[in-house]
Amino acid sequence: MKIKDGYLLRCVAGSNIVVPVGEGSMDFSGVITLNGVGAFLWKCLENGSDKETLTEKLTAEYDVDKATAAEDIDDFLKKLREAGLLDE
Repeated sequence: MKIKDGYLLRCVAGSNIVVPVGEGSMDFSGVITLNGVGAFLWKCLENGSDKETLTEKLTAEYDVDKATAAEDIDDFLKKLREAGLLDE
């Protein structure tokens, strides 16, 4: 799975903002702000990744156990799906 084309992550005034570009701006009206962990996962998904790889990367980068990381990733992926930002 990966982030759909037409959406970029930008740091604006210290905040991580998802910006629609091109055709993405036609499909999406709103603003998504990500915390540091969300931005980390977004970057992992830009080139494509599966849940297992995301879990491994998250536990390597942050002090979090595998079960908690997996739950947080599920929540994050659910929100991306609901916003229509994920290609699977």
